[in-house]
Amino acid sequence: MLNEAENLDNSRRVGAEPERRVRDRGATERAILAAAKGLLAEEGFQNFGINAVARRAGCDKQLIYRYYGGLDGLVEAIGADLGTWVRDRIPEDTGGMFLLTYGDLMERLALLFLDALRNDPLMRRILAWEISENTEQVRRLSEARSKALALWLERMRGSLAPPKGVDAAAVNAVFIAAIQYLVLAGAAGGQCAGVSLKTPRDWEKAATALKRIVRGVYG
Repeated sequence: MLNEAENLDNSRRVGAEPERRVRDRGATERAILAAAKGLLAEEGFQNFGINAVARRAGCDKQLIYRYYGGLDGLVEAIGADLGTWVRDRIPEDTGGMFLLTYGDLMERLALLFLDALRNDPLMRRILAWEISENTEQVRRLSEARSKALALWLERMRGSLAPPKGVDAAAVNAVFIAAIQYLVLAGAAGGQCAGVSLKTPRDWEKAATALKRIVRGVYG
């Protein structure tokens, strides 16, 4: 017969079990998402599947179905995570810089975006897929990033406006495309159009060129 202390100890263990499972679920979900992102960054969609993600996450594949609804749900979660990527890598604080003009804003965005892409292999993969793979999964990831960037710009611009006569939407699209190509070319071959993109000094020169182009358009 169990004594009173044993009964109390058992009740505590039983009561704690649901809480432990909740904590374990959160950790497992994060592990699955991290494994999926790592697999995509290293191997792309060609080897991206439930079994591969489960092996990398060290969990039963049924948990991916339970927590994410399968592969499509996992891609949706990665897309949602790209909004967090923009918030974390392209912060909305000005870093001590006074944004007095639209040119100030676009210069800051250009430099932050350049640095963020250079340090994120998964995002570089997504950029490469955008121009080489016209699949639903790639479109969803691309749209998630583009939407997050547009929201960042809308929040940050406030009353700042581009100069009259400048098609800011078109100009900014060209700026973003140039930054993306620079980063992809640097990662693939260490150069772009004969300009070296290997050392920190090389990238400083590229950043200076970007600033001059931005100021040339927006002042």
